[in-house]
Amino acid sequence: MPSFRIKLLLHFAIAQALSCIFPVAIFLALAATKVVSIPGLPRYDLLLLFCLLVQVFMYSSKLETLDEVKVILVFHAIGLCLELFKTHSGSWSYPDFAYTKIGGVPLYSGFLYASVASYMCQAWRRLDLQLVNYPRAIIASPFGVIIYANFFTEHFIVDLRLILIPLVFIIFWHSKVHYTVDGKTRTMPLALSFLLIGLFVWFAENISTFLNAWQYPYQADKWCMVHSSKISSWFLLVIISFIVVAQLKHVKQNMTKGKIKL
Repeated sequence: MPSFRIKLLLHFAIAQALSCIFPVAIFLALAATKVVSIPGLPRYDLLLLFCLLVQVFMYSSKLETLDEVKVILVFHAIGLCLELFKTHSGSWSYPDFAYTKIGGVPLYSGFLYASVASYMCQAWRRLDLQLVNYPRAIIASPFGVIIYANFFTEHFIVDLRLILIPLVFIIFWHSKVHYTVDGKTRTMPLALSFLLIGLFVWFAENISTFLNAWQYPYQADKWCMVHSSKISSWFLLVIISFIVVAQLKHVKQNMTKGKIKL
């Protein structure tokens, strides 16, 4: 039994690692550009060029389909809009110079969000994800819009996060995700998967800020860990990404009874 569990865990880890090709590539680029520079080409511009090349590779090698690339680009745009607002409001900053900066935001930053969507698309296929009791689009889609809007409106009115997070567990209370590893199907509450991915992204954010991908005000003088309150932010952003990807899967597939029913 222990050897079976180790084998299952190994297969799961491999599937997860393969699903993280885009995020890992960005981390490697962040690490490399911190110590290596190209004269005349600012770091943020070099990172943008690298991300574009990775995106081309993912599509040309058939690791991503055209529809998945479209979803990733949508989330790229969603991330850039959020970045423009948050940097303007002083939540964080990109201090280095770049030619490809708009409103103080380097264009490569959108790929940081897009890589999360890329991971979801990859994991969905590799683990053969199937959703049970997923809420209908009339509930899930507006809820995703409200979550996204709160990242902006929290600067003007009360932050609704303390309301939105409990609502996540209410709306997705009966929702589960089936995933297959080495021919064996396992089940996990969908809300728990959101939390686990959000926690993983928070760890990744700590690595990114350490590599100077961006900077919070309290990291200006000396790097320190990203505040744990950001876990809730990533938890909610993961839900937005998941809703977008789930809608793609619904449009492209005829779902059987008991699976996604929007």
